[in-house]
Amino acid sequence: MLMLCASLLFSTMGVCVKLASAQYSAGEIVLYRGLIGAIMMFGLTRWRGGSLRTTIPAAHFWRSVSGVAALCLWFYSIGGLPLATAMTLNYMSSVWMALFLIGGAVVLGSSRIDPRLVATVLVGFLGVALVLRPTLADNQQWHGLAGLLSGVLAALAYLQVTTLGRAGEPDYRIVFYFSLGGIPAGAALALLDGGLHAHTGSGLALLLAIGLLATVAQMMMTRAYAIGRVLSNASLQYLGIFFGWLFGVLLFDEAIAATAIAGIVLIVGAGLAATLLRSRSTREDKPPTEA
Repeated sequence: MLMLCASLLFSTMGVCVKLASAQYSAGEIVLYRGLIGAIMMFGLTRWRGGSLRTTIPAAHFWRSVSGVAALCLWFYSIGGLPLATAMTLNYMSSVWMALFLIGGAVVLGSSRIDPRLVATVLVGFLGVALVLRPTLADNQQWHGLAGLLSGVLAALAYLQVTTLGRAGEPDYRIVFYFSLGGIPAGAALALLDGGLHAHTGSGLALLLAIGLLATVAQMMMTRAYAIGRVLSNASLQYLGIFFGWLFGVLLFDEAIAATAIAGIVLIVGAGLAATLLRSRSTREDKPPTEA
């Protein structure tokens, strides 16, 4: 239920980002999303009686760098692509993580390269080609590239979150420093893109909704992965693509080509297969007690 609600909230946030993109730049949206998230997490930490003091600030810094960069690129892609397409490209992170594992095995000279993992990567890239084919025809190359890169950086961010979790960092601290990192990054991008725009009532409402939805959804997703099964959570997370498609059709009259739908199916299948193979590989590599 946590992951189902998180997927719905992330998709709803995507709707708000798409609407806000008509008034604000991607940098501004990231700035306000980070500001609202940091305030919420600070209040939650005080309410719980927790502490934001950390002994591994460098790890939080690099997690924020990759996560905020992925967020900026994703918000930019949402502004110019169909919502389902932008969400699909961002959800390529599972396939990218599989590619990282293969690359690491090659660099280390390991002979244990699972051919099934290679197959999932190839299927995932075939899905990307099908998804982007109609998009490229509409002169939206930069938005498509941004969405693709957001998935790469999101994969790096997920790996760093795993490292932070193993180091004993609580969920609220990870989310707080990620949100905090979005404030200077978003402000810098906004200044490079012409500065801050004047607010309207509807604009402020959208920015507030983005911050609230993103922070609550992130906490739900983090908690779901902490207490649930990885494959089950990954499967439910991909419902965000369906929600994005539904919102795109109902609210923005977005038509998705049949080739793009086929590509989305391939990417989801490849992502789930990569998640399953990675989880099995992790269990096999651990001693029985650790597994």
